[in-house]
Amino acid sequence: MAGIHATVPVLASLDLAESRQFYTERLGFDCLHASADYLMLRRDGCELHLWHCTERHIAENTSCYVRGDTAALHADFAQRGLLVEPPQVRPWGMREFHVIDPHGNLLKFGEPA
Repeated sequence: MAGIHATVPVLASLDLAESRQFYTERLGFDCLHASADYLMLRRDGCELHLWHCTERHIAENTSCYVRGDTAALHADFAQRGLLVEPPQVRPWGMREFHVIDPHGNLLKFGEPA
C-alpha cells in the first residue's frame, strides 16, 4: 500500500528508565522496547518513541500533539495520580489539555470541539 501509514513522534529523554516509568504508570502506555538509548511505547494503537539525550534544552523545546478523547484521557491520567488541568475549548476549535513529562517534553492532547 502506498502513502503514509502513521507518524511516530520521537522525544528526548534525559533518563529512559524515568521516562518509561512516567509514560507507563501515569499515561498508561505499554513498553514495546527498552534499551540503553531508545524506548518504544504504545497506547491504543498509537506509538511514541524516546531517545536518550544529555541536553535538557532539547526536550524542553520539543512537543507532540495527540488526538483522542480528552475527557476520557484526562480522567484516566487523574486516576493514575497525574495532576493536570482539565480540557478547555481553545479559540481554534479544539478541546485540549497538556502534560509536561519529567524532562520537559510537552504533550498536547486534543480533539475537535
